[in-house]
Amino acid sequence: MQATEIDKNYLFCKAGGRGGVPPSMLLTLLLSACAAPMAGNGPRTAAQPVEIGIAAFNDFHGNLEPPRQPVAAPDGTGGTVQVPAGGAAWFASALDSIRAKYAHRLTVSAGDMISASPLASSLYLDEPTIGVMNRIGLEFNAVGNHEFDRGREELLRLQGGGCAKLTAKQPCQLEPFKGAQFRYLAASTLMENGQTLFPASALRTFGTGKSQVKVGLIGLTLKGTADLVDAARIAGLTFADEAATINAEVPRLKAAGADAIIVLIHEGGKTTGAPDPQGCAGLAGGIRSILDALAPGVDVVVSGHTHWDYICDYAGRDPERPILLTSAGFYGREITDITVAIDPAAHRVVARRARNVLVQSEPFTTPRGPVSASALFPQFAPRADIAAYVKTYVDASKELAARPVGKLSGPASRGEGALAYTGGTLGNLIADAQLAATGKAGAQIAFTNPFGNRAPIVPAADGSVSFGSIYLAQPFGNRLITKTMTGAEIKATLEQGLDGTRPEQVLAPSKGLAFRFDRTRPAGERIVSLTLDSAPIDPAARFRVTINSFLASGGDGFTGFVGKPEAVTGPVDLEALETYIRGADRREVPLENRTELVGG
Repeated sequence: MQATEIDKNYLFCKAGGRGGVPPSMLLTLLLSACAAPMAGNGPRTAAQPVEIGIAAFNDFHGNLEPPRQPVAAPDGTGGTVQVPAGGAAWFASALDSIRAKYAHRLTVSAGDMISASPLASSLYLDEPTIGVMNRIGLEFNAVGNHEFDRGREELLRLQGGGCAKLTAKQPCQLEPFKGAQFRYLAASTLMENGQTLFPASALRTFGTGKSQVKVGLIGLTLKGTADLVDAARIAGLTFADEAATINAEVPRLKAAGADAIIVLIHEGGKTTGAPDPQGCAGLAGGIRSILDALAPGVDVVVSGHTHWDYICDYAGRDPERPILLTSAGFYGREITDITVAIDPAAHRVVARRARNVLVQSEPFTTPRGPVSASALFPQFAPRADIAAYVKTYVDASKELAARPVGKLSGPASRGEGALAYTGGTLGNLIADAQLAATGKAGAQIAFTNPFGNRAPIVPAADGSVSFGSIYLAQPFGNRLITKTMTGAEIKATLEQGLDGTRPEQVLAPSKGLAFRFDRTRPAGERIVSLTLDSAPIDPAARFRVTINSFLASGGDGFTGFVGKPEAVTGPVDLEALETYIRGADRREVPLENRTELVGG
């Protein structure tokens, strides 16, 4: 039996703004839908537990096509095998296979569905990604930090539809845009009037009579969103504490009759050891402190943001809070199959389990060799309607994506694995491009943030690089800003990436600048050497420093760049990179290690 209609009164009771309710109606809705439990039906006799299937994912990032980044999947013998995974058409088939097992089911996402997207989605303001999600039956998506990359009004347009031009790109280029048929949830995103930008939560009813159960869902993003988005694009919005928000919402859902509470949160963690999408070894990260602060009542937490995959039974850490925590990696390469059994008489969850399902797709070849399908994992055929829909947008973007921009001497790679906090050779290349692009503004140094460099640039066999490949690396369209800073200010700002209050991130510097750092030293004293052209940087000397507009506004917590004098705005970062690559017959990828860990 399919789930019944959403309880719309409850869905909207805390929402404001577009898609919510007028303030004049709030009191009525609060009284009628949120203030008291649903009417009872008298004593219940014993009934079998009702099983709900939840298909969950996170961090899709507009990957309509297979991302051609293989998954290192466990091979069952202690090793790994490289497996092709992802792509919307294969994702749809995998989702269908999971949902087919359940009479009652939900399909949910934990944010960052859009932005930082490949060209076929990003060129069209991620409208085709919304179109895919409508077609595959997504029901709820927690707002992630990247949902705000184009600003509040554009995000509201994605929910409500329409062709209002709110960004530099033209909406509705290939078809009218009707908006998301699923519901964004944003319990911790508060507007100027204190109301939530989107509904805080929702209630779903399954079954009938003595077997009827209700599932409450809470959706929210991480409190640190303000550090991850250009300040101008979230002006007037605040992001509340995650645990406090959830703890306030759980009693409201319980009062409305919820038998189970599912949290969709765009915050997560990372595990240690060999890749284990079904395990939870050494879980660390922002999600742990949130779970530790939750009051009893939450049953399942679907997480995201860290691009990690794990299944964690939190009962082993705290039996009073037997929370099931999940995350499904990124780019649509996995889906979490969650089962929740609810006792309809006792109004509580009596069992919960989950597993991550690899979305195996078509084989491909990398410069390192072929990535073949594996018999160790399910094989999915692309769903025809989704494949056809995606092809429309891929074909429309193909000419632009294939346009050659120049040649590189080899791959420009991001920091991966244990070095994910560094820029790698890609960071070197981008920083050098930004320095070259802002020479007229007097730039002597440039920095780029590794977390903003989204994909490696891998040239063809002859070294040629396409526009599509550099767009994947830098999809945000940030302007370059050149400011004046003292040597002491530069060092203090670099220290902010190592202070332990946020995910560690070592800014990638341009050629000539190098620094060494020691994690064992106290915060604020971890940079042990800082040189420019091999000479120590004078703390009192003044330098012209180029960063992107995201960093210039304090993004990723680098507030040391904010408010510095003599700011000059330069070209868009992507334009700078293309110009730099095109400026040599074969641009050498800078391979030197400009940042070095010497302790810790």
